[in-house]
Amino acid sequence: MRERVEWSIEVPIFRNPVILRQLGLAVGIPFGLIFVIMLASGASIADLRYPAILIGLLFFLTWLFIRIVWGGKYDAEFVIDGKGIRCRTAARQAKQNRIINGLTVVLGLLSGKPAVAGAGVLAQSRQDVLVKWGSIKKIKELPRSNTIMVYGGFAQNIAVFCIPENYQQIREYIASKVRPGS
Repeated sequence: MRERVEWSIEVPIFRNPVILRQLGLAVGIPFGLIFVIMLASGASIADLRYPAILIGLLFFLTWLFIRIVWGGKYDAEFVIDGKGIRCRTAARQAKQNRIINGLTVVLGLLSGKPAVAGAGVLAQSRQDVLVKWGSIKKIKELPRSNTIMVYGGFAQNIAVFCIPENYQQIREYIASKVRPGS
């Protein structure tokens, strides 16, 4: 394989199993805990109807927002070279993300909600991630979705979404660079 490989890919957010699993964990765990805490505190099943409707409405509005703003897809660019694996949001989508993340920070600060502002800062920090070869601790191959999960240090975990034509080549290259036992 060449010393540097680059490609772009449009990943459908609501049809990709890796993204759906990560969304399920990120959203399901907190809301699941809310329901468990409410039940443990004596709430009946009927008491959960109103929060369930609100959460369902939130999911629908989020789905609609993602469909309108990003077309329901994640535009990613990957670069694999001697340094490691770089995943970044494609330029057009990165510009949209900068605006949305900036608004989130500003509105969070203006409303006195530092957690919201922090979420905007955190989201912006994940627009360009480099995982160096030496920091990769584990890889997981997902051939059905042409994806390789790369687990590095803290906040350095990425999904390498390959196109069908380069999956095998990328898989072999990453495997050759990662320490045995990973």
